[in-house]
Amino acid sequence: MRFKLFFSLIIIPFLMNQIQAAEEVAKVAKARGQVQIKHQADVDFSSLKAGQSVFDGDVIKVGGVGFCIIVFLDDKSILKIRESTQFQFIETANTRTINIDFGKVLADVKKDKRKDFRIETPVSVASVKGTQFWTISNKMGFDKFYGLEGEVEVFNTISGQFQSLGPGQMTLSTATGQLVTSPASPEEVPDDPDDEGEEPEEEEQEEEAEEEEEAPEEEPEPEVEEEEVIEEEVPEEEIPEEEIPEEVPEEEIPEVEEEEVPEPEEEGPFNLGAGLGSLTIDGVIYNQLALRPEIKFGKLGVGLDLVMYIDPQGNIRKDEWDEPTDFFDKILYVSWGAKGDPFFVRYGTLENMTLGYGGLIYGYSNTMEFPEVRRIGLNGGMKFGKFGTELFVANFKDFGRGGGLLGGRITFNPIEKLTLGANIVTDINQYSGLKDFDEDGVPDLLDDFPEEGDYAVDTDGDGIADEIDPDRDGDGYTDNSQDSSIVNNDPDGTVLKPDPFDIDEVDARRVLGFAVDAGYPVFSSNMFSLNLYAEANVLNFADDKSGIGLVPFGANATLFKFINLSFEYRMDSDYYAPRFFDQAYDLDRVAISLNADSSLSVTTKDQNLNISEGQRVGYYGAASLGLFNLVSASASYTDMSSDEGDTLRSFTAALVLNTENIPKISKAYAYYQRNNDDNPFDFANPSPNTILGYRVGYEVSKGVSLVWDYRRLHADLDGDGVISEDVEGEIINILNIETVFDF
Repeated sequence: MRFKLFFSLIIIPFLMNQIQAAEEVAKVAKARGQVQIKHQADVDFSSLKAGQSVFDGDVIKVGGVGFCIIVFLDDKSILKIRESTQFQFIETANTRTINIDFGKVLADVKKDKRKDFRIETPVSVASVKGTQFWTISNKMGFDKFYGLEGEVEVFNTISGQFQSLGPGQMTLSTATGQLVTSPASPEEVPDDPDDEGEEPEEEEQEEEAEEEEEAPEEEPEPEVEEEEVIEEEVPEEEIPEEEIPEEVPEEEIPEVEEEEVPEPEEEGPFNLGAGLGSLTIDGVIYNQLALRPEIKFGKLGVGLDLVMYIDPQGNIRKDEWDEPTDFFDKILYVSWGAKGDPFFVRYGTLENMTLGYGGLIYGYSNTMEFPEVRRIGLNGGMKFGKFGTELFVANFKDFGRGGGLLGGRITFNPIEKLTLGANIVTDINQYSGLKDFDEDGVPDLLDDFPEEGDYAVDTDGDGIADEIDPDRDGDGYTDNSQDSSIVNNDPDGTVLKPDPFDIDEVDARRVLGFAVDAGYPVFSSNMFSLNLYAEANVLNFADDKSGIGLVPFGANATLFKFINLSFEYRMDSDYYAPRFFDQAYDLDRVAISLNADSSLSVTTKDQNLNISEGQRVGYYGAASLGLFNLVSASASYTDMSSDEGDTLRSFTAALVLNTENIPKISKAYAYYQRNNDDNPFDFANPSPNTILGYRVGYEVSKGVSLVWDYRRLHADLDGDGVISEDVEGEIINILNIETVFDF
């Protein structure tokens, strides 16, 4: 008996106090239909009613029929939750996180919020200052964010990209790492659940009022007060003041936390990555030590790459630090805003550069040879009224070699939704893509003295340049004496290497492209959306070669929010190659190959295209989807053919695993691309247009991962049309292994 009494008086109150120790963060202002809650100490869900408290760690689930409104106690921020939604409250001293498994949530976050407010999904993080926006997340790894007021920073956890979301915009974030911001049409934005349910709710209130006359003990005044408050949109009055004194100890907690947040500089995201590993540059294996800080304040973002390479002898490679221009290479990027903003600009690394519908330039990246080759580009644009502009430069360094890839786009909206666009893209001189370390005009692969600008030819290979070598052909007889007292006595004459290819001495190989397009969104809903477009492209090459590419019909569609489809009917003529400036353009822009007579020749991409005059007709198709929040896949295929037997086929594919479901794996994706080829599925026999790779991260401990970044490129150096492992340099393997620390 004494034991039972002790248990009742001491143990039970102690256990109840532990259960209730979680911080009360919010109250339920409204709940209708299938709305349930599960506290941390509970095993199962229970029904959730208006007026109930919500604690840190609670999980709320709204069924197929229902909605719920939550009001936070400290700053009166509001969450409106639509049907088929599940999420969890996670509170720390400085951060409030809404962890959404799936569903639709409208957040109205006050500007005077007491904590940093974030919404997290399996693939995205949305950081909020003070704003109103929708979050829509499905189980397939596709998120959509709609901005209503203020500004939201959306971060894709797969690719590491940031985008800024403003009013009237939509940001799409996917498990494949895509992050795209675009204008949102009003019909795309979900309806406010509170507005949808006003009329039915009034009917329910009348029914409840009749029931209350018969049973007055059933929820009297609080429900009515809260309903009226929500209708007036005055959150401060939604929680009756008389209720607060009952929870005085808990209500005081936010005041204490406010004192503990004197340094809310956590609002400006700062990330420091550090890398330790190995890297091969010019055939030499270096140990790598790198610091990669990233700073973001509002729309301003800065990323640096501070790296040192140490050879096996312990010497630091000085090529990255010995010239003033090298310090520009330490800037990964400087950005303001993102595509879709009224104004945006990015300087440094460029990824997935596409203009319009991609007939000329699609998916271009200036980082394919990073870090061995560091390119500095620019992409920016602005909108003013019905007009919009965009400009890009692939690599400023190319202009010092007489070339450079650049382009621009202008758009016009004559009527609502209809967009007309025009593009221009040019590579001033494809030869400028040749590596020339000493800048003497002779490419490194053809230069016998690639680090000495005064010399380039060594016929006999004795390490002495022909210009100063007394015996240039190495036969033991003087043929080039610099001393007038010595007679040239070569009995057989002198046979020298021919003058090497010199960029400064040959005509530039320019490519010039034009395009016009028109697009119109035909239909948009939660289940299905469709956009139609048409495009006309022109490519002009040297030697009076040119071609036209028409897309009289193109379509983009989204099914069930997790399946994306694209289709184009194409009509090409003569020397037009679709998406000539693609992801691998810097790799096959210009090539050096060995001829049958052992001489070397330099050819540009247009010269290596397997295209002849004539008409070609075919199609392009692409699809991407997510599977059960486990894996995302995308692929595209192009098939163009002519009556003469000309064929141009392309195939690309990418696979991304959702590593949240895989213990110890921090990231995992792979890709393959082979464009403008006869048989892109001949995997055993790659072409110069073939690139593939993967990136896998293994989490050694929290914040520490071992990352393998592998790329395989191909070159036909001997010009026989076959990529062979027996020919040095035809298969290029780039493997970067590093230990990455995230702080």
